[in-house]
Amino acid sequence: MASDGPILIKRYANRKLYDQGRSRYVTLEELEELIRQGRQIRVVDAVSGEDLTSQTLAQIILDTARGRRTALPVAFLHQLIQHGTAWQDFVQESLQASLAGIVASQRETERALRDWGARAGWWTSDHEGPRPASGAEASDAAGLRAEVAALKEKLRELESRLGG
Repeated sequence: MASDGPILIKRYANRKLYDQGRSRYVTLEELEELIRQGRQIRVVDAVSGEDLTSQTLAQIILDTARGRRTALPVAFLHQLIQHGTAWQDFVQESLQASLAGIVASQRETERALRDWGARAGWWTSDHEGPRPASGAEASDAAGLRAEVAALKEKLRELESRLGG
């Protein structure tokens, strides 16, 4: 994940999005890909300087959901609109806390797996990589690595859906 600041995107009245850093126009799909790569974006109105990041991220989510089953149930979306900003703030804080918990759990799981793998002799004590394993050990290790990779991918997908 990049540690530098967010990528500045200017939105013009014609709805075109201009990437200041790369000096070119970009699409919502390109912004989505940047976010999936772990980058942060900041979208501002080219004239007023108003922050349009939240609206742009919502638009990316809605555009991504087209043609697929919606990520959020219609009844929930109705309630969200009906109860206004207090409810929206509550949902946003809850989602952020849930995502933080998921990330913390993933880190703890990875740490526990590394420790377990080191005790089992699959990794050196400094976690540089697996040691050669015999047939059954290699099969178990490959299965665990595949499961961890699948869990990481699911977490990245969830993070991108939640805007984390």
